[in-house]
Amino acid sequence: MKKLEGRAILCLTLAAVLVIGLVVFVFRLETNGSKWASFYANKHIYNDGQLAVGAVYDRDGTLLLKNTKDGSQYNDDQEIRKATLHVVGDKGFNIVTAANNAFRGKMVGYNFVTGTNPILTGSSRRVNLTIDADANVEAYRALAGRKGFVSVYNWKTGEIICLVSTPTLDPSVQADSSSVQSGTYINKALSAKFTPGSTFKLVTTAAAIENIEDLDKWTFKCTGSHVIDGEKITCPKVHGTMDIYGALSNSCNCAYASLAVELGGAVMTEYTEKLGLTASYDVNGIKTATGSFNFDTYNINLGWAGIGQFEDEVNPLSMMVYMGAVAGGGKAAEPCLIKSTAKSLLPGSESSARSGSVSLLASDTASKLSDMMRNNVKSNYGDSNYPGLELHAKSGTAEVGRGKAPHSWFCGFSGDYAFVVCVENGGYGAYVAGPVANRVLQQITK
Repeated sequence: MKKLEGRAILCLTLAAVLVIGLVVFVFRLETNGSKWASFYANKHIYNDGQLAVGAVYDRDGTLLLKNTKDGSQYNDDQEIRKATLHVVGDKGFNIVTAANNAFRGKMVGYNFVTGTNPILTGSSRRVNLTIDADANVEAYRALAGRKGFVSVYNWKTGEIICLVSTPTLDPSVQADSSSVQSGTYINKALSAKFTPGSTFKLVTTAAAIENIEDLDKWTFKCTGSHVIDGEKITCPKVHGTMDIYGALSNSCNCAYASLAVELGGAVMTEYTEKLGLTASYDVNGIKTATGSFNFDTYNINLGWAGIGQFEDEVNPLSMMVYMGAVAGGGKAAEPCLIKSTAKSLLPGSESSARSGSVSLLASDTASKLSDMMRNNVKSNYGDSNYPGLELHAKSGTAEVGRGKAPHSWFCGFSGDYAFVVCVENGGYGAYVAGPVANRVLQQITK
């Protein structure tokens, strides 16, 4: 009897282990199945190391990439290929954030029940991206061979309409590694961070609005320099006496350094975090780079940090979302790149990606910032340079080292679209990056 009882216990134990193992396997299959199915050794999906299934389209149905057993087939237009490289990807899978890399699971058409069976799921699973190929081409043309990036998204829906990074290359041509420029395989808006220059004054402004009493009565007299702890903060010219609107419109370094010191390092740290500039956004599974800031205990360094210099580094996409939140009364949709996915042999099986939203600002703070950014355009940049856009913007000229021309920034919003533009080593922000933003927004809103 004891022997039978022992065997029964053993059998029950083995059965329990089997059930637990099955549960663990099913759980791992559910969470990792898409990744397993996309593994490079799967010969029914890959051919000579190249993805042989799946297709990528823009928001309007323009084919950007089709993977076949005979190789990757890109759009016939070279400008479209170059302008969308960083979103679509290259043959060597060098761009980790590109669709043919980051969205492989969706492109192979993996399903938990049917796997990658081509009869049930369709051998040409298509991914419809949110980007507009024509807008990307316009951004590529506007950058005119200069290094930089352009990103535009609908802050209401989260859809990224334009996402261009340069330098770029033609993915249909096998690239010679020795001729590929540094930074070619990085989507800068997603994966890099840069000194923001005076665009960061929008962060200092938000902190000032919420922490300095009677800011509307605040004034500052700029003499061209401002001494902090025996060292000088300088402006390109004397601005005279200004209120907060004038200080932002003139992008006065002296005024904003003074504000940063008055606010203090703790408050400045709080606002870079509160406004999402130190967070990583999840763009359909793609993690963006995080910004980094150092509001040093030395007031002179704090002053420089408050105007977007010192050790400030911002991720462009996080700045774009911040612009969306200003436009949206404090809230904006989280950005996304996938509009929908569809299985070619399963009619009606299309699914759309939906974004959540982030709340970054109080509504009255956002309204105040919006008015100030609109004033920048009307009083400084010139409304006529941006016809029909009713633009709200801030320029930035980011110093990046001796002997180097500064990075040219322009960020803001027009209607439902928030944007960020940077021309690396381009010079003065509004004069260089501003026209790039105008061309792209005119294309999107026409």
